[in-house]
Amino acid sequence: MTDFATAADRLLTQVRHWEIPRWQDGRGDRVHALAQHLANLTADAEGRPHRTLPRELDVVLPDQLRVLADDLLAAGPSERQLAEAVEAVNQVRGTL
Repeated sequence: MTDFATAADRLLTQVRHWEIPRWQDGRGDRVHALAQHLANLTADAEGRPHRTLPRELDVVLPDQLRVLADDLLAAGPSERQLAEAVEAVNQVRGTL
């Protein structure tokens, strides 16, 4: 779980201070897609169906990510799910 928590914290440190202009050029779309992916992994870990994550203002995305990262860790994901989450977070972080 430490790798995922570390990856999520690094991404949040990178984006939490961004203002509206910084979210342009598709950055908000990429982070929202990541948030949806984390929500889906959490649902899988909990045995629930996937649900569409509402799209809020981009400046709210860091808060959504924080909650979703915590939810995933609390859901008791498998090692495969955690590895997938780490890869997804690092991939998005590398594009920002």
